[in-house]
Amino acid sequence: MTIPARWLFASLMALLLSGCGYNQIQTLDEDVKATWSQALNQYERRADLVPKLVSSVNAYMSQERTVLIDVTEARAKVGQINISVNDLDDPALMQRFNQAQGELSSALSRLMAVSENYPDLKSDGVVRDLMTQLEGTENRIATERGRFVQAVQAYNQFIRQFPAVITAKVMGYKVKDNYGVERQSEIMKNPEVRFDIPSSKAN
Repeated sequence: MTIPARWLFASLMALLLSGCGYNQIQTLDEDVKATWSQALNQYERRADLVPKLVSSVNAYMSQERTVLIDVTEARAKVGQINISVNDLDDPALMQRFNQAQGELSSALSRLMAVSENYPDLKSDGVVRDLMTQLEGTENRIATERGRFVQAVQAYNQFIRQFPAVITAKVMGYKVKDNYGVERQSEIMKNPEVRFDIPSSKAN
C-alpha cells in the first residue's frame, strides 16, 4: 500500500470511528471512572476519620460499648474490600462494597445518636470537630454518588442508541449497573482501637 493510500485509509478509519460514537463512548466511560474515583476518595476519608472518632469518644461512653464495637467492626469490613474503577463491571464485588459501606453508615448514625446522651462528650472540642468532619464527608459522599449516577446514566443511554450500540457491541462495551455509591488497591486500612476506659471518666 502506497503512502497516500495509507493516509487515505487512516483518514477514513478516523472518520468512521468518530461517526460511530467510539470517541464519545471513551469520554463517557472515563467520566464514569472519574466520578467513581471521587466517591471512593470520600469513602476513604470517612474511613480514616472513624478510628479517631472511636478513640476520642471511648473515654466517655462507658455504657454503649456495643455501639463502639459495631462501628469498629463495620469499619473493618470496609477495609477488607479492595476495589478500583476497574471493578465497576463486577456486580458481586460491588454488592459487597455497597453492603459494607451501608453497615458503616448505619453504625455511625447510631453512634452519633447515642452521643446526644453524653453532655461531656458533646462539649468535647475534638469530638465535635470529628463529628462535623464526618457529617461533611457524608454530604460529599451523597454528592459524589449523585454525580456517579448521572455519569452512568449518560453512558448507558449513549451506548444503547444507534449507531453507538453497534460500536459498543463490537468493542465490548456493556451497560453498567448504576449502584449509586461508591483506593485503588486498598480503599481503607483496618483500625487499631483499644476500648480502655480511663478511671477518671468511667464514673
